[in-house]
Amino acid sequence: MTQIPINGSESGMIRLFHLDLPREAIERFTVQAGTGEWPLKYGLGAEKLRAAFVEIVDLGDLGEMPLTTYLKEGYGADPAALRPHSDRVNKLRGHVLVLPSAAFDQHSQTLNIAPPLTFIGAFPETASTPAMAPLRSSSASGVLTDVLTGTTQMSRGPKLPPMLLMALLGVGVFVLLLLAMLLRG
Repeated sequence: MTQIPINGSESGMIRLFHLDLPREAIERFTVQAGTGEWPLKYGLGAEKLRAAFVEIVDLGDLGEMPLTTYLKEGYGADPAALRPHSDRVNKLRGHVLVLPSAAFDQHSQTLNIAPPLTFIGAFPETASTPAMAPLRSSSASGVLTDVLTGTTQMSRGPKLPPMLLMALLGVGVFVLLLLAMLLRG
């Protein structure tokens, strides 16, 4: 039995398991019953598992796409971390279970993997890069001082001019009044 410790504060990891079951038994094993019974959760030995983050992949559905490509493109798995395992991962057949860190709902636990599951590996996601470069305009930086309290804080960017703010507030009040009249009528 394979034991895998899960840190509750972990994020950015993808765990891959092979599911050794015939096609007709997959749904019964992987779907949580209305009674709360969930063989997949028991096979993982998990205390906490979020169904919304559990993905069962029928490898036949990928067609010509290698599983490593699916993990890179679908989950953002780090190509450098996958590379040493690519032969083993791409030779898998049948069904696999993909569990991102979010599947454990920030709950520290130790998984006790039992058949029909086989742990294949844990792969980090690639580090994300900022969507844009920091603003360099002088209007986007600076220090604000509150005249009433005398406290200072960094500027969060430009403010709306008072007249525009009043106009937007007026439009909002008008829309609320119009909505109230329509609901009465």
